[in-house]
Amino acid sequence: MRRNIFIFIVLSGVFFASGCATKVERVGVEEQIDLSGSWNDYDASLVSQEMIKDCVAKPWFEDFVTSQGRNPVVIVGHIENNTYEHINAGVFIKFLERELLNSGKITFVTSPEEREQIRAERNDQQAGNTTEETRIEIGRETGADFMLIGSMNSTKDEVKGKFVVLYQVNLELIDLATNRKAWIGQKQIKKFTKKGAFSW
Repeated sequence: MRRNIFIFIVLSGVFFASGCATKVERVGVEEQIDLSGSWNDYDASLVSQEMIKDCVAKPWFEDFVTSQGRNPVVIVGHIENNTYEHINAGVFIKFLERELLNSGKITFVTSPEEREQIRAERNDQQAGNTTEETRIEIGRETGADFMLIGSMNSTKDEVKGKFVVLYQVNLELIDLATNRKAWIGQKQIKKFTKKGAFSW
């Protein structure tokens, strides 16, 4: 009898341990996976695609090309996180930058942080560490015509293990010469999540 109890305890421990083992599976980066109901990479990609597509399709773009004879130059500014979650806005900004560049309609310039690194390299080249033939001149940067700024916002309604979250992203394209708003875009994502009985 004792032997049977011992075997049962050992087998139970083995099954419990195998059930708690970590399992990792590689999935496609474009695959939609929602585990917690929180904002994730898929949301960032979807919102950036739809908003930039809307942005370059609006009248301001054709008006600028017609008057200036070239594509507009855009820089992405500050995107403020006003949600209740800790969201890395830098990931969302990179999605926006990618969509702007890949649209083929926008000339895109670097952020202030990136410019500091590039300017430091150019200054180093001027110090005599680079041959004259390969040295890059100072003062040839392309200035931006517009800055894209915005905010990420959310509201949450929760009761008895169920909750609904509304994410709202607002973006504005500002004419740097006049401070006029050339375009205002808004995208909403609504998620319903129901926690399991044994969820943490």
